[in-house]
Formats: sequence, structure tokens, C-alpha cells
Amino acid sequence: MEQVERIDTVKQYNTWVGADTLHPLVSVVNFNEIPTIQHFRRYMAVYAVFLKNIKCGNMMYGCKPYDYEDGTLVFVSPGQVYGIDSKGKSMKPSGYALVFHPDLIAGTHLGKIIKDYSFFSYEVNEALHLSKKERETIVDCFEKIRAEIDQNIDKHSKTLIVSNIELFLNYCMRFYDRQFITRSNANKDILVRFEDLLNDYFKSGKAQTLGLPSVAYCAEMLHLSPNYFGDLIKKETGNTALDFIQSRLIEEAKMKIFGANASFGEIAFQLGFKYQQHFTRLFKQKTGVTPNEYRSLN
Repeated sequence: MEQVERIDTVKQYNTWVGADTLHPLVSVVNFNEIPTIQHFRRYMAVYAVFLKNIKCGNMMYGCKPYDYEDGTLVFVSPGQVYGIDSKGKSMKPSGYALVFHPDLIAGTHLGKIIKDYSFFSYEVNEALHLSKKERETIVDCFEKIRAEIDQNIDKHSKTLIVSNIELFLNYCMRFYDRQFITRSNANKDILVRFEDLLNDYFKSGKAQTLGLPSVAYCAEMLHLSPNYFGDLIKKETGNTALDFIQSRLIEEAKMKIFGANASFGEIAFQLGFKYQQHFTRLFKQKTGVTPNEYRSLN
């Protein structure tokens, strides 16, 4: 059975990699200062960001190569299992790790908005690939956080550390926006596949057996995490993935309203609604009129 270690505290993580614990709730580890470690899959009860100094070679996304390979950032939130089992073999890591306990940000501005950094729920294959300049910015952020941790803890420590972590995450948000842009062609391909997926969903009758298509279902079918998929659709279309699905749903409803003399209850069922009133409510919300009024107007 595969071994899964638990990391419940910052100290446990530091002990595992062989780093000193200078603050009970936050740590920045420079892996270049760590000789070797044995990798395990770990259940993480802390937030962690890993900068991996790995040249990706001819990194491809779709059919297109990218130059953003001067390091990769992977984000892990509490409750996730992360890592690999190196089968007892020691390996020499390279890069940085920022690890912080949820208690560090409790009651702070960052604690209130941490869910807005949706990349903490991305899959590893949706990691952030950095350019040389971006990597320099990220390393500078890590070093500033580390320098503050190295100071004697006083009444300003928490504010300054958390503020620097928030600044770091905002840079990551900017760089992810860039990554969505540089992958625009590949993203458009995903958008086309998303449209085809919805077309097939309604034409094949899946809506009648599976219900309304959800964002999570579409993301799974496209082999993406729900958050990454949602962010990608938002960047490409300006609308949320749910809005996109609902718009396609209304288009299908309009065709069915005029395609046959089916009752509105039958149309609602064909589209995946459990209750006709839910269909009527959404249709009016999106079009300004009820299905019956729409049929009468046209």
C-alpha cells in the first residue's frame, strides 16, 4: 500500500526536509541548502508553494513550444495530497518552498480572500511556468519573507510576513494571467471542445439521464481541474463557465420551444431540469420573459 505521510504543522515539514524552524507558523526553505531528502506522498494540512528549478526542455502545450521554463510553481492547499513516493531513495531537490499554517492568516485580510487565489486548487499539470524575469520576482518575494522570518518575532512580524505573502500571491495571479494569454491558441482549442461537449450533451440525451451539465462535469471531461477550467473560460470569454453553460442551455431551450409542440414540462425534462419551475425561472432570468411569453412573441 502506498505510503502517505501527514504534514500537519510547519515544524513537521521543516523536520522532514531538515530545515530549522524559526517561526511556528511559516517557513521558507531554500532547497539548495538541503543535502538530500526522501520523497513521500503527503497529506498537507498547511498551505505550500513549491518553486521547482527544473528546465522543462522543449516544453509543449498542445502543439506549441513555450519559453517559460525558468522554474515551475506548484500550489497546495490544506486537505490536498501532494508529492511522489521515491521508494526510499534520497534525491537532491532544487528550488524553494513556502509553507504556512492557516492559523498564520486567520483574521487577516489574506485570510478573508485566500479562496480568491483559485490556483491553490489547480492540478499539478496546470502549474505556473515562469519566465526568467518572473522567476527573479518570485525568488525576491521568497527572500523577503524569509528575511522577515529570520528577525526576532515582535508585534509587527505577523503583519509584515502576511503582507509579503499576499504580495507574492498577487504576483502569481499576474503571471497566471500572462500564462493564459501565451496559451491563447491552446485555450481556444479547449473552448471549442467545451462547445462540442455541450452540443453532444444535449443531442445525445445525456441531460435526461445525468441532469443539467455542471462545471465540474465539463472540467472532468476536458481533463482539467474545475478551478483552472473556470478561470480559463473566464479569461477567454469574459463570462464564467456556468454562464457559458446556461447561455448554451437557453439556446437549446429556444430551439425546442419552436421545434415541436412539446409542453414546457417536457422541454424542461429534455434539458435536464428536475422541475419545470426551475427551467421557467432560469429562462426568464436570462431572456426577460417566460417560455410561454417567448413562444407567444415569436
